[in-house]
Amino acid sequence: MDALDDLDLRVSGCRACPRLVDWREEVARTKRAAFAGQTYWGRPVPGFGPPDARLLIIGLAPAAHGGNRTGRMFTGDRSGDVLYQALYDVGLASQPTSVAMDDGLELYGVRITAPVHCAPPDNKPTPGERETCRPWLVQELRLLRPTVRAVVVLGAFGWQATLPALAEAGWRVPRPRPAFGHGVRIGIDRSDGGGGSDGGGGPDGLDLFGCFHVSQRNTFTGKLTPAMLREVLSAAAWAAGLGK
Repeated sequence: MDALDDLDLRVSGCRACPRLVDWREEVARTKRAAFAGQTYWGRPVPGFGPPDARLLIIGLAPAAHGGNRTGRMFTGDRSGDVLYQALYDVGLASQPTSVAMDDGLELYGVRITAPVHCAPPDNKPTPGERETCRPWLVQELRLLRPTVRAVVVLGAFGWQATLPALAEAGWRVPRPRPAFGHGVRIGIDRSDGGGGSDGGGGPDGLDLFGCFHVSQRNTFTGKLTPAMLREVLSAAAWAAGLGK
């Protein structure tokens, strides 16, 4: 077992936030009618993707009947349908759908994670729960540090969690901290002096991208279109050295 596998195992056993523990387990017991015959995961959902990923995608938290049911990030819900279709379209995934842990999906140089690993009520973790969960994100970033060269953050909540986690994991985050926005791109150096002045242009820096979250609210209203999502993912793939 490598270090990232060990981290994922420890994440999946976390019980640090009582409200989230109660909610995720209640959802797993009661289930949605459409999934009544399925066994829900009902635990924290670890990151998904190879341990040498060059691109990291950071969301918000698992969906109650998506990741909390299937045990994999953005799997089994409509937000995931949008994300994985876009990843497939830009050549970063082996298939356009993600429905279960055993569906054969592979990500190419990409890992997907979240600042909160448990499904929250109303899809809204509290800032306190985000802070409690942050050490997991910091450890994940530290383990990915040798290879990761770009990060895409989906939504303002994830952005607010990612910036301090990057700083704690060894990157020099600009001050004042950059504001979230769709299409924002920030170059970040390593805090020990690695990386160039443009962040991702150096050997150990990275490029940080902002993107509207793939929530149904955003995708159904057209705030985030498939073309907008593909544009950010394509730019991030090139920055990470995954472009074709």
